[in-house]
Amino acid sequence: MNIMRASHQASTMLPLDRHGRPLHDLRISVMDRCNFRCPYCMPESTYGEHFTFLRNDERLDFDEIARLCRLAAPLGVSKLRLTGGEPLLRPHLAELVARLRRVEGITDLAMTTNGVLLARHASELRDAGLDRITVSLDTLDPALFHRMSGGRGALEDVLAGIEAAQAVGFAHGVKINTVVQRGVNEHTVLELVERFRGTGTVVRFIEYMDVGNHNAWSADDVVPSQALIERIGARWPLQPVPPKYAGEVATRYRFADGAGEIGTIASISQPFCGGCTRARLSSEGKLYTCLFAAHGTDLRSLMREGAGDDAITQRLREVWLHRSDRYSEERAERHGRRKRKIEMHYIGG
Repeated sequence: MNIMRASHQASTMLPLDRHGRPLHDLRISVMDRCNFRCPYCMPESTYGEHFTFLRNDERLDFDEIARLCRLAAPLGVSKLRLTGGEPLLRPHLAELVARLRRVEGITDLAMTTNGVLLARHASELRDAGLDRITVSLDTLDPALFHRMSGGRGALEDVLAGIEAAQAVGFAHGVKINTVVQRGVNEHTVLELVERFRGTGTVVRFIEYMDVGNHNAWSADDVVPSQALIERIGARWPLQPVPPKYAGEVATRYRFADGAGEIGTIASISQPFCGGCTRARLSSEGKLYTCLFAAHGTDLRSLMREGAGDDAITQRLREVWLHRSDRYSEERAERHGRRKRKIEMHYIGG
């Protein structure tokens, strides 16, 4: 009897991966397409007009996404983030948000977007239950923005989207994600800080990462986060802020004058794999346990071949239990040498 009880307890315990990390966050790519062609993510030279994206029937439908989230929640997932590609290209996205909001155990529901379509959708997303919005915005220079978006985006549309999100009052606010590249947009960092200081919107500066295989990444193009903090702090004094929770990705700083805060994500200069609690679900239903993974687990086929909830839950558990990813730390050990991996637009950032 004691053996049976122990076996049952082991099967119901929250899984920890091989480095003792729990599963707390699930990032869901709802769309592999994007209306930008940012050189560090989806360069036009690779993803031009002849590139073949997924057909509609190849993507997970809303029933399948909601089912996987419902099964992942008892394994420890409490935070969901909708990503792309560009998630707002997925029709009726607010309907999915409303369904995910009702999943028991989910306490935080967020989305990352390039912001171009956000003005027309911000209100319905908030009403459907979305907690947070993160907008990718790399510069406030219109000409540079146009170039960094691959000639596809207009800065005024993104700013209108941010203003709309601020106006409808998301429960946990609006953030800006800025990828900083040496010699490209590092000179515009202070302008971004000045624009959003005191607005309640937090700007987070992300070190340029070696995501995917097509962005011609070089360590020489990385601006270390500490250098940015020193530059910003010389203009507006900063104070470090303790993490909100274990494994928080961003390092946070508040302005000494009370005008809000900023953050940095330093995956190159200060790898943080040791606290990573995130898994990623691609548009076609493959589960990846690292942003830099090369292979995923096919959950779409499992569902469409009629697997029951218990079988899918067991697969999710097994994938996490066998997880050993620590790519950014290994990159540092390899002194920056790269290996082949999945594209960022495919599983989200």
